[in-house]
Amino acid sequence: MSSSEQQQHQHQQHEQGMTLTKIIYFTINGRPEQAEFPIDCPAQDLKDLFRSAAEAGPHDILKLYNPKGNIINISPQLAPNTRQAPYKLEVVAADCNTQPLELAVALGFDLSSMEKRLQSLEKKILSEAGETPAIVYEMKRQVESFRDKLESVEHLSWLGLFKELSDATHKPSPFYHKRTLRKTREECEHVRDKFLQMSSLEVSEEVRQYLKTPTFDNWQWEDAEIMVLLQVMYMDLDFISTFNIELEVLQQFLYEVYRRYNNIPFHNFKHCFCVTQMMYGLIWLTDLRNKMDSIDLLTLLTSAVCHDLDHTGYNNAYQINARTELAMRYNDISPLENHHCAVAFEILEKNESNIFRNLTTDQYKRIREGIIRCVLATDMTRHNEILNKFKSILHTFDFSNKDHRDVLMTILIKVSDISNEARPMDVAEPWLDCLLQEFFNQSDMEKLEGLPVTPFMDRDKVTKPSSQTGFIRFVLLPLFMELANLFPCLEHHIIDPVRKALDYYTEMEKALEREKQNRAQSDKTALEREKQNRAQSDKTGPKSTKEPSSSSSSSSSSSSGPKEPDTPADASSDLKPTTV
Repeated sequence: MSSSEQQQHQHQQHEQGMTLTKIIYFTINGRPEQAEFPIDCPAQDLKDLFRSAAEAGPHDILKLYNPKGNIINISPQLAPNTRQAPYKLEVVAADCNTQPLELAVALGFDLSSMEKRLQSLEKKILSEAGETPAIVYEMKRQVESFRDKLESVEHLSWLGLFKELSDATHKPSPFYHKRTLRKTREECEHVRDKFLQMSSLEVSEEVRQYLKTPTFDNWQWEDAEIMVLLQVMYMDLDFISTFNIELEVLQQFLYEVYRRYNNIPFHNFKHCFCVTQMMYGLIWLTDLRNKMDSIDLLTLLTSAVCHDLDHTGYNNAYQINARTELAMRYNDISPLENHHCAVAFEILEKNESNIFRNLTTDQYKRIREGIIRCVLATDMTRHNEILNKFKSILHTFDFSNKDHRDVLMTILIKVSDISNEARPMDVAEPWLDCLLQEFFNQSDMEKLEGLPVTPFMDRDKVTKPSSQTGFIRFVLLPLFMELANLFPCLEHHIIDPVRKALDYYTEMEKALEREKQNRAQSDKTALEREKQNRAQSDKTGPKSTKEPSSSSSSSSSSSSGPKEPDTPADASSDLKPTTV
């Protein structure tokens, strides 16, 4: 069904007073399917519809791909498509826990066979009786009741059954200014329960490979799913086995990290994931696993995870000028970055979330020093200092030299931290919108409090393209190019996209400037036209009405003022300007 056919279909429904629906064509495992749903269908109902079509479990992760291979959001706003250009539905993470099946087999049950026999029996009854007997419904009700009892008994969790502990339908609003700064307890517990239910899912190989690339699209993943992906990173880099990290401790660590990122437009948990995912991608792209040891890699990944913990959306300049508690505590020296480190090790001090608890004392000391060094390096006031240090050792760089590796690690986290423009434009540009929203919030607060206004955050002076062209040209590209000098393979992965971004925003800036000039010219033309009209009006002067030439009339006019109209002709002339 083409777009026009879809519109015709909806028009017919409207004419007949029917609920307007939308038809989406997709494939699952190569099998063509179609879904029809009301255009005002709740998002969760639509997701359940696709979940049913994929025969997926309640906690499996589904993703929908458009014909170009890009992940798109499963929502009622899905663009109508045709049979010839179907979407592709995939279960990208499925529960491969076979423990219940193995238990059933051990007890002598063939669950698959039993399920088929029950379905066959139900169909036979339906065909012979013409309707499903009440006793079948009663049996189903009893089975569901039994399942609920099993799920509510905590000590029977070994059966592999999980219960949604929170019935709340609360979903975080995308409008951050309407949300509290700190996450609510209910919000955290809801995401935590969902994450734990998903934590045993086996993520597909396709997604695992996609996760290693700078093109990864974070916008199509919910917070609980993101936590699953972070867990995958620690597992695929062999940190679990190398450092004897218990899975439940890693999960508690990731949950505590999620909990301590705030509801702000940019420096939030999704930003934490993007920085970590870019770091993860760089580790694979540059083959760091064969150049640096596992402790350095664990330091890099964990630094990225923790680098903006408890950020409140106001930068160091604000902290210092406003004399905040953080600025006082850290004596105006990188107050935010010092705070991020402190919160990270506050989490790691708890035994249940300390992923380093099985390390030796020397290993822990080395990782702590490395994390502090990396996180403090994200303070942009140190940008030139760190970049110049890296440039000075670049031509003699030696991976066996610890000092060289330490400098490289600071460069890697800096690149990861400001890497959004290395991503596809449809991923990067929304992040710029988020950043500007956070910047403008700060400048508004600075104006309200009478503090110095940070120039690049002032909504009255900054435009979207102007905020990026200088930053890309003088900060991003020089930094990225120096890293690419050490790893030439990065030219294609991160340099080319950044150059394209610079071209994009340069053209946007030119377009805005042309629009500004056109508007100014238009205003100038309108003003000149108005002046000409006024001049023409002054030149012609007001029109005069002819008066009688007799002296008596002149005398009467001069002594008694304008003559009151008492004839129709006089009345009409009185409506025009007259001179006395």
